Amino acid sequence: MKKIVSLLILSIVLISCKNTSEEKSETAQKPAPTVEVYNPKLSLAQWSLHKRYQAEGANPFQFAQDAKALGFDAIEIVSQLYEEEMKEYGFAAVIDSLKAQNKKHGVSCVLVMVDHEGDLADPDPIKRDLAVENHKKWVDATADLGGHSIRVNTFGTNDPKVWIETVTDGLKKLSEYAATKNINVIAENHGWLSSNAPLLMNALEIVNLDNCGTLPDFGNWCVKRENEERWGACIEEYPDYYQGIELMMPRAKAVSAKSYSFNAAGDEEKIDYYRMMQLVKDAGYTAHIGVEFEGDDMPEEKGILATKELVLKAAQLTK
Repeated sequence: MKKIVSLLILSIVLISCKNTSEEKSETAQKPAPTVEVYNPKLSLAQWSLHKRYQAEGANPFQFAQDAKALGFDAIEIVSQLYEEEMKEYGFAAVIDSLKAQNKKHGVSCVLVMVDHEGDLADPDPIKRDLAVENHKKWVDATADLGGHSIRVNTFGTNDPKVWIETVTDGLKKLSEYAATKNINVIAENHGWLSSNAPLLMNALEIVNLDNCGTLPDFGNWCVKRENEERWGACIEEYPDYYQGIELMMPRAKAVSAKSYSFNAAGDEEKIDYYRMMQLVKDAGYTAHIGVEFEGDDMPEEKGILATKELVLKAAQLTK
């Protein structure tokens, strides 16, 4: 009897050891879960080189060539950098030249940032409607250039009650036209009430058109400047950049990775790019991220490359 019990115990031990061994083998053979690395597409915002193109005798038509030399194959054109050329050669000739340069250097236009064509939130309905009409040629031009969006300005007024009415009117009218050309109208946090993210998102909800979205900018959070100026010394900022970006991302058609200055480690001194890029990834955003350097303590090209490197580094470290 003792011999039988001993044999039973030995059998149980052997089976248990075998099962444990098999479990360990299965565990060892089971592949580790893969983590998808975030590799965003990048474009270069022309404003990053605005000092170069605003200098005496500069040629903004070199942008495609300059962008390609810096490692970009997608660009974001800034309308105001061609104002003198439009006066001299005409609007159509400028667009044709941009198309030719893009094709020659193998870059694509992602979007056009439109300035100095009037405010879509102007409290004066005549001026507001004129701004809508002025922007229509840029909708057409963007479609011709192969882009998907125009970035517009929505200054107008700092009175929230008035602004919410005027901005929704201007955006809706322009977006309805842009929809016929398959172009998006995107509002950036670009100063004044447009940098109040909850208010801006409320306006877009009222407009309620699929092609009316946002261009979240990592910087540009000034809601009030001295003497009610549009640009200049900032006296009040939207308090939480990251909450602002998170609010804007669900309707984002483009993203601007704004930078100003870098520390010795290559990180932006004012903006946590690691946190920003996590917000962008978490939103499921897959379109281009625009590199936009706006600093004064290093040459534009160096700042562009530093920004590009930081975007990619921060993207690699997202979860």
